[in-house]
Amino acid sequence: MKKKYQVFISSTYADLKEERMAVTQCLLDNDCIPVGMEQFPASGMSQMEYIKKMLDDCDYYILILAGRYGTLDKDGIGFTEKEFDYACQKNIPIMSFVFEDSSLIPNGKSEQTDLGKKKLAAFRKKVCDSRMVNFHTNIDQLKANVATSIN
Repeated sequence: MKKKYQVFISSTYADLKEERMAVTQCLLDNDCIPVGMEQFPASGMSQMEYIKKMLDDCDYYILILAGRYGTLDKDGIGFTEKEFDYACQKNIPIMSFVFEDSSLIPNGKSEQTDLGKKKLAAFRKKVCDSRMVNFHTNIDQLKANVATSIN
């Protein structure tokens, strides 16, 4: 019997809805079970507690990184970065897909504050320096990179 792998999709949300949908469809097309914030129910657990619970059950972790750092937790660290750090800590295999040239990201999908830009640059450096990443410039290239990596 063929195993279906459960894959956690991590990214900022509002700016990457189309990319998340494309990656979700790519995973489904490759007999994987996507897990992401779109499926999170209302819960009495904190957001990070629930994320950790979901990550603990996943076989792989996908990070999509583009022009926003994302929502900060109480400690000032973004949830996307916390998810990445937790996946590293738990030795969950990570596949990172980074938008190649952040200067080409539309202004409405980019960080607007100096603090956000600084946090995004540091997170991007952490991701790119710590492991191999795939770069993309559009959704079609992202989907192709995900399909290749999953297989």
